[in-house]
Amino acid sequence: MATPSVKNFLELVQRSQLVEPDELRAALLRCKSEHDDQLPTDTQEIADYLVESGLLTEWHCNKLFDRKYKGFFLGKYKLLGHIGTGGMSSVYLAEHTLMRRQRAIKVLPKSRVGDSSYLERFHREAQATAALEHPNIVRAYDVDNDGDTHYLVMEHVKGQDLQNIVNEQGGLEFEKAANYIAQAARGLAYSHDEGLIHRDVKPANLLVDEEGTVKILDLGLALFSDDESASLTIQHNENVLGTADYLAPEQAINSHDVDRRADIYGLGCTFYFALTGHAPFNEGTLAQRIARHQTQMPPDIREDRPDCPRELVDICVKMIQKNADARYQSCSEVAAVLEAWLASKNEVTATVETRTNEARERSVAVGHVNEQRPNSNPSFPGFKTTAVVGKSPQSTTARASDSPSTGKPGPFDPALEDTASDKARGTIIGRASADDFDDALEVQIIEDNAPSTPYDDSGTINLGIEAERSVASRVRGRSSRSSKTASRATKKAPMPAWAWGAIAAGVVIVLIVIAVLATSDNSTQPPPQKGPQQAPRQSTA
Repeated sequence: MATPSVKNFLELVQRSQLVEPDELRAALLRCKSEHDDQLPTDTQEIADYLVESGLLTEWHCNKLFDRKYKGFFLGKYKLLGHIGTGGMSSVYLAEHTLMRRQRAIKVLPKSRVGDSSYLERFHREAQATAALEHPNIVRAYDVDNDGDTHYLVMEHVKGQDLQNIVNEQGGLEFEKAANYIAQAARGLAYSHDEGLIHRDVKPANLLVDEEGTVKILDLGLALFSDDESASLTIQHNENVLGTADYLAPEQAINSHDVDRRADIYGLGCTFYFALTGHAPFNEGTLAQRIARHQTQMPPDIREDRPDCPRELVDICVKMIQKNADARYQSCSEVAAVLEAWLASKNEVTATVETRTNEARERSVAVGHVNEQRPNSNPSFPGFKTTAVVGKSPQSTTARASDSPSTGKPGPFDPALEDTASDKARGTIIGRASADDFDDALEVQIIEDNAPSTPYDDSGTINLGIEAERSVASRVRGRSSRSSKTASRATKKAPMPAWAWGAIAAGVVIVLIVIAVLATSDNSTQPPPQKGPQQAPRQSTA
C-alpha cells in the first residue's frame, strides 16, 4: 500500500484522536520553524518528528500508514504498541489516559467470550491473581471489558523474558541461572501458598527486568493459555494444558489433576534450558517430545556445559524426576537449595569485596592525612597510597611506603598497612615479597610496644627506631634483630656508679701487678762480667 501524503497522514492522525488538536498544531508549528517556515513534504519525516516529540509511537505510524485509525483505545487506556501474541491472547503496551502510567494489557480473543464457563473462569482467576503481591510475580491491577473485548491490566515490566535472553546469549552463567530460578521458585512458592498453580511454567513466562529481578507472568491464567509454534501449548478438549517442552508427565495425562509439583517440573525444565540453551527434548515431533517426558531423562547437562557444577546438575535432575514423589516437594525447597549454593559461591567474593573496600578506605584516609601534612623535609617526600588487591603473594607489587620516584622502599608507616590483620586473614592485599612482610611485621610489633606518637612537622612518624635504613641494612637487619634489640635495651638502662668504681679498681690492680712483675724480672738477672775476658774453650776428646 502506498504511503499516504502529508495531508492524508495528518487527517488520519486527527481521526485517530491519538494527539490532542492543540498539541498537534503546536508540534507542526515547531516543525515548520525548524525547516525555514516550510512544512516538510516527506510523510515519513513528519511522522518521525511526531515520534521524537513523544506524540506518536512507531507502532501508531505503521498503523496509520496502513490507513488504520480506529481501535487505539481500550477503556481508559491508550494502546502504545504490540508486545506479543499467543494462541489465546494478545498483549499490548498501554498508557492510562489520565494517570499517564504505562501498563501491559492482555486482550482475550472474542471467539472465546461466548463461552460463559470460559469467561467466568477468566474473571475468577484474574481476581485471584490481582490479590497477589510478591516482588517475583507480575501484578494484575484490573480486569475489565470494552464491549465484547475483555482484557486484563497488568504491571508493565521493562526487560526481556528468559526465552529471548537465552536465545540471544546461549546458556547463562551458572550463578545467574541459579539466581533466576531461585527467584522464580520464591514467587511460585508464594502463589502455591495462596492456592494458585501456574501449570505453564516456561522461559517465556519468566520476565527479567532491567535490575535483574525475575517476575512470573500469566500466573493463574495458564489453565486456558497456549501458544502457536511447534513447542507451544497443546489442548485436547481441555484435558491437557501446558507447554509441551516443559510439561510434567502427570500433567500430560490430566492437567486438572496436578499439584504444585507440576510447576516444579516445569521450573526444572526451564533451569535445564537456562543452563544448556535448549529444552530438555528439543528434537522430534510434538507427540514424541511429550512421550519422552513420560519415560526418559534428558541428556546430561554436562554434555553441553562440561564445567557445570555437579551441585546444579543434581538440583536440576531432582526437579525433573518423572515420579512426582522423587522431586522436591515444594518450591520453597528449590529456592533454599539454590540460595544455599549461591551463598557458598558468593561468600568468597563478598569477603574479597569487603576487604577491598576496607583497603580502599584505609588508603583514602591515609592519603587525606598526607595531603594535610606539610612535606618540609626533602628526605621524606609525600606519597600516594594505592591498595593492590587480588595479586598473588609472589607477585612484585609496590607498597604504599615505596618512593614514587624510585620505586624503592621508603620510610615505613604502619598506619598504611594493617600487617597484623593481613597475616591473620592470609594476606589478601598483595605485598612486594615475603621479606617485606617480615619487615612490616617487625615495625608493627615495635610500634605496638611503644607509646603512640603524633605526626611531627616533617610529615613522618617517629617509630622509636631509625627512620632511614638502606636496602642493604634492612637485609642485614633480618639476620641480627636479636643483637640490635639487646643493644637498644642496654642503651635504655644506664650503668650504676658502683659498677664504674669496680671497673676502675680492677684496672688499678692490673697495672700494679704488671709493675711488680716487671721489677722482679730485673732483680733476678746475673751481674755483668768485668773486662773483655772470654771463657776458655774446652776441647772435646
